[in-house]
Parts: sequence; C-alpha cells; structure tokens
Amino acid sequence: MEKNIGIYVHIPFCVRKCRYCDFPSFAGTDNVEIYFDALKSEIRNERDTRGRTADTVYLGGGTPSCVPPLYIENLMTELKKTYAISENTEISMEMNPGTVEKDALSVYRRAGINRLSLGCQSFNDKSLKRLGRIHSSEDIIKTWDLLRAEGFENINLDLISSLPGEGLKDMEFSLKKAIELQPEHISVYSLIIEEGTEFRRLLDAGEMKDLPDEEEQAEMDSLVNSILRENKYERYEISNFAKEGRKCKHNLRYWERGEYRGFGLGAASLIGNRRFSNTRDMVYINKPGGVLSEDRLLSREDEMAEFMFLGLRKTEGISSADFCTAFGTGIETVYGEQLKKQTADGFMEFSGGRYFYNDRGLEISNMLLPAFLF
Repeated sequence: MEKNIGIYVHIPFCVRKCRYCDFPSFAGTDNVEIYFDALKSEIRNERDTRGRTADTVYLGGGTPSCVPPLYIENLMTELKKTYAISENTEISMEMNPGTVEKDALSVYRRAGINRLSLGCQSFNDKSLKRLGRIHSSEDIIKTWDLLRAEGFENINLDLISSLPGEGLKDMEFSLKKAIELQPEHISVYSLIIEEGTEFRRLLDAGEMKDLPDEEEQAEMDSLVNSILRENKYERYEISNFAKEGRKCKHNLRYWERGEYRGFGLGAASLIGNRRFSNTRDMVYINKPGGVLSEDRLLSREDEMAEFMFLGLRKTEGISSADFCTAFGTGIETVYGEQLKKQTADGFMEFSGGRYFYNDRGLEISNMLLPAFLF
C-alpha cells in the first residue's frame, strides 16, 4: 500500500519584497495568470505520485493571499483531480495582514482551506517598517477579526525574534499581543541574515549594528519558551508551538522525512530516496517542472544524516528503534560518539528509547546538529 503524501505549492507573488526575505518571490502580480497556468500544467503532468492520498496540502510563498482568490480555488480544483484529498486533509495557506478581504475568505473556505498561517512577524510598528512589511500592528488585529468572523478555527501566527534594535521587552510585547488573540499555533523564527537580501547588503556595509548578540538571542529563546509554555502552548519543534492537537501536520512531515511533492518556483520534493527541487528562475513558466535546480538520489549515509538532523529539531527527538528499523543497524553504532558527547555536555537526554534535546540543547541546536552530518 502506498503511503500518504504531502503537497506543497509555491506562489511567489507579494505586494512588496521584504528586506530579510530570500525565498523565491517578487513584488507585483503581472504574471499571475501565466504562472498559475504553468502550475496547473505541472500538476496535471505529474505521473509518479498521481492518484495518491494527500493528507496535507500547504500553499506557501510569497503571499498566496495577494493573488485573486479564484486562482486559489482553481488551483485546489486541479490538485483534487490529481490527488485524493478529503475533508480531513489539512490544507494550509499563508497570508499576510493587509492582503485579506472578507469576500476572499469565503472563496478560500469553499476551496477547502482549513488552516491559515498569518505572517505577523512583530507587533512593533517600528520593527515592521524596518522589515519592509506592508502592514501595521493594527492591520494584524483587523485581519485576525476577519478570519475568526469567517469561521477559521485553526490559525498560526508567525513571529520573528532577534530583530535589529529589539530587546527582551520588545519580544515579550509581541508574544503577549499574539497570545491575546489566542491562535491555535505560534511559530517564532530567529532572524537569519541571508545572502542576497537587503538586510545582508546593509550588514555588509556596516549599516546594521544593532542586532542582538548570541547571549541576547539565547535569552530571547528562553523567554519565548517560558511565556508560551505558561500559556499552554507546547513546544514541539525548535521554532513551533501549538495548543493541544494543533501541531502542523505538514511541517511534521518534513521533520519526519515523510514523502512530499512540491509544485511551483523553487519547490522541493522528497519521493523515496530521491530529493529534487524546481528552478528558482522564472524560466519555470515556459517549462514547468522541467527545469530542476537539484535532482539526486540520497545515499544511505545521506538518509541517516537527515534522520538525525531533521528529527532532532522536534522536542520529542528521535527513536533509536526507528533508526534501527530504517537502516538495519543500531543508532549508537553510527552516532555513538556524538550522542555520548552531547549527552555528557548536558544538551541531550535519553529516555523511553528516544534521544532528544533539552531546552539548553534546543537553544544552540544550530551548533549541535552539524555533528550528525557525514
């Protein structure tokens, strides 16, 4: 019996490109119709995974909510022709405050969207402006009220920590404002200055000197974890917190190395031991799915490393029995030295047949995880 699959669709259009963003996205919607035709063509011509049951669908970007909503509905219709998608399928869509209208929300519901991810990033208006966001903190509240009034009951709020010019009190302010809205899920990602972004240019030019240092970042991470835990949000991955029963199933698929098929600009896929990604160049619209930036078969060592690197992002960590089942050898045989060291150093624990990072380990996981790469 074939395993269920996850579907990711990339929609690259935005009102404006944010200064920290390195995702394949761009300002304006001039090529929307051409792009969606290419998307549907790629979906329609998929053969390897056609007919399989999709238990998660994720529409990301970019800003999917900045394109006319009928494009989203037609896209979902095409996906339902290619995959088995039921009422129980988790269907998520990203959106930004300031890009949502009441009439569009009814179209999204009709299309089957049942989970939303709202890109707030901060409730500090000064920070929002510096990030290049198009919305204000007031817009967040207005959009939130619209979503709830339309009946959406599973919503994530995205926040960014370690922003330039922000300290612990700023982070606490944004967290508490987010919690007041009572979302089912909160993601808090630490700012990373990526190559090719406006923030990188400013940093390299010496024009961004107010980033929090490593100690401040660690204090923010501890604060985030503490406040969200007090408010009944369970940390289940480095950057993700959920009310009971509201973990994001689609993201869990990535961390647990489940199979997924990505469509659109820059979209990645993992089918069996084949990992491949579409081009990030708009040549995609002329040959959808036919220009890959990556296409390789993972070796046994690659898969072992991914098992560790991705699985240890989760607070529940990894199962030694699952490792043995997957690879036919004990986890300690392959990674005994690394596991022993990180446990002895006080960052990792072992209980119930699982290795997992404690709070200290999660705070510096970006430094610990590379130990499991061959």
